[in-house]
This record gives sequence, structure tokens and C-alpha cells, in this order.
Amino acid sequence: MKTALIIPAYKPAKELVALIERFLSDPEFVPVVVDDGSGAEFESIFSALPAGVELLRHAQNRGKGAALKTAFGYVLESLPECDLAVTADADGQHRYEDILRVVATARANPGALVLGSRKFEGDVPLRSRFGNGVTRHVFSIASGVKVYDTQTGLRAFGRDGLRAFADVPGERYEYEINMLLTAAQGGMPILEEWIETVYLDDNASSHFNPLRDSLKIYLCILKFCASSLIAFAIDYTLALLLKSLTASWPASASLNFSVIVARLVSATANFFINRHVVFKGNESLGKAVMKYAALAAVVLGLNLALMHILTALGLPFALAKIIVEVTLFAFNFVVQGKFVFRKKH
Repeated sequence: MKTALIIPAYKPAKELVALIERFLSDPEFVPVVVDDGSGAEFESIFSALPAGVELLRHAQNRGKGAALKTAFGYVLESLPECDLAVTADADGQHRYEDILRVVATARANPGALVLGSRKFEGDVPLRSRFGNGVTRHVFSIASGVKVYDTQTGLRAFGRDGLRAFADVPGERYEYEINMLLTAAQGGMPILEEWIETVYLDDNASSHFNPLRDSLKIYLCILKFCASSLIAFAIDYTLALLLKSLTASWPASASLNFSVIVARLVSATANFFINRHVVFKGNESLGKAVMKYAALAAVVLGLNLALMHILTALGLPFALAKIIVEVTLFAFNFVVQGKFVFRKKH
């Protein structure tokens, strides 16, 4: 069987041709290059690709995700001899030796998604080091799977992975994080093979926009936070309503009743949304309920304590409620994602 070497290329560097030439000497590999609307000025590079390369073209730039999915569909339909696919970038950041090692690991672990992960050591551009660090931790919480390099373009997987990833939403750089989320949620093993961190000319050839495309990536992950915001809306609205309805009660009793009842209602809604929609947890219902109840009790105690402290300092109830909820948001999200809905690995 063979391996499809998939390279999405938008305004590629000359290193693309040199990389392809090395693989053409190996009969295991079938290079598939997608020209993602690079334009006439880059035609010389694509024309220099040697015979034997499957060259696919987009008339206009559609994005890295769209280019990858075009290649995936082509391999599934036209290259039945390829039981494995490996994706690599066209900017020269993935070395020949590293691609071979990632493919070897994928062949040794059928059904897995193997990532060529960088350790970000040495002279690494700040935008790459910082961006990957933030995404790494949020992805771990959101999916329950630890991945060191969430933004690597060097990935190897089998035909089952091709079929699964061909339907993943996303047209540009957000597609790659969606691939990881799909694999994690579907129970596909995700393995990492360390590769060399290579940046040419301070990563000048990269078309990854640190503001625009990072925002898309984080918005894809931040959908996991949506249920917490819904719970906050329920809790905040109900607490204010109950506080108004019990205004004639003693202040302490009114505050306790409003906070406790609002928390119970919002926590119930939060549990079912998080379990079935957000984290898609693999913990049993009974254990998840017990762990969630324990967490809810801790959060409730902290909520009450902080509310009493802040209102005693003279803050209005509504403002104190916002401060408390924002403070507990991160704590609640991390604990739910890592412990409540996840079995121990």
C-alpha cells in the first residue's frame, strides 16, 4: 500500500519543489499538491513540479481547510492504493526526515491520528509560541485530550480518518483545530511524534494571520464555553428576580435563598448541556452527577462567601454578582472539563 503526501499550497516557496523531488524517489509516496488559487505569478513553481505529482487547482483562494478537503476527496475517489495520508505544509517547515517518522508512527498505529509536534525551542517567533501555548491549554480542557502542538500541519492518518475529516466544517485555518476536536470527540487516538521546529525568515512565508486566524481558532474552541454563559444568564436573571420577590425578608435570608435557588436551577441546566453537548463526556452518568454535585457544592460555598464579603463592603448586589461569576467562571470550566466529565486516563 502507498501513502498520499498531501500539500495544500497557497503562494508557495521554492522549497516545495525540492521537497516533492525527494519523495518521488520513494515508491511508497504519491504526492498530491493543491494550488489554492496562488495566481499567475506562482505558476513557475507549480510548472517546476516533476512528473508524477497529482496537481489539483482552485481557481480562487478558498483557504487551507478547503484545499485539504479537496485533496482528501481526491484520494478517497482516485487513489484507492493509498491506505494512509500525510499532510505537510508548502513553506519548507516540515523536513523530509520528520515526515518519514510521522508516517512510520502512523503505520505502526492503525486508526490513530499522528501529529508531527514541535517543542518550540530555540528562536521561535513570539506569535507562534504564545498562540500555540494558549490553544494547547484550552484544547485540553475542552476535549479532555492533551496535545502539545495543536497548530501543526504535519499529520498522518488512515482512510477512516480521510472519510471523517472530509466532512469537518471550516474552510481556512480553523479547520485544523476542528480536525483535532473531531478526532478527540470520536475517540480516535491522537499520538505525537516530536519534529524539529523550523522557521524560515521568521516564518515570513506563512499565510497564517495571527489576529484573524487565531480568533477563528479560539472561537471554535470557545463554543465549549457557551453553556457556562447560558447558565450564568439563568443564574443571574433568576437571582435578581428572587431577590426582588423576597425584598421584604431579612437581608441575609433573602440573599441566601436567591443565590441557592438560582444556582440549583442553573446548575441543572449546565450539567445536561455540558455532558451531552459541550464536553461530550465519557464518564458514567452516576459518577458525573456525583462529581458535578460536589463541584456545585464547592462553587456554591465560594459563591455565597464572596457575595457576603462584597455586599458587606458596600457593593450593589447586581455588581457583586457579576464579579463573583466572572471569578468562578474559569475555575468551573477547568474542573468540569478535566475531571467531572472525564474518566481518568
